Amino acid sequence: MHEMALAEEVVRIVGETAGRAAACSVRTVVLEIGRLSSVEPEALRFCFAAAARGTIVQGAVLEIVEIPGAGTCLACGATVPMDELWGACPSCDGGALQPSAGTEMRVREIEIE
Repeated sequence: MHEMALAEEVVRIVGETAGRAAACSVRTVVLEIGRLSSVEPEALRFCFAAAARGTIVQGAVLEIVEIPGAGTCLACGATVPMDELWGACPSCDGGALQPSAGTEMRVREIEIE
């Protein structure tokens, strides 16, 4: 389950950031996760809670903002919405779509005390 490794890295990043700000605790962590990122949000929530135990991040609320997928057709150049990494272009039926959005995962916001 790669979500555990991702959750551990998020906790590390958030913990270091909170430490630099001399925070006592972290109240909220907002993550942006692309629909095409192959990250399962519910699994990440579970792993986040486990990874945060015993750290300054323990008890923080994890908010996940889903970023829709989009891609560019390599055949016709159209930018189209994507729900999965592979598929045909709805404009020309070409089969080569290059993802341009929705593959990312990043910490967008941290609320500390």
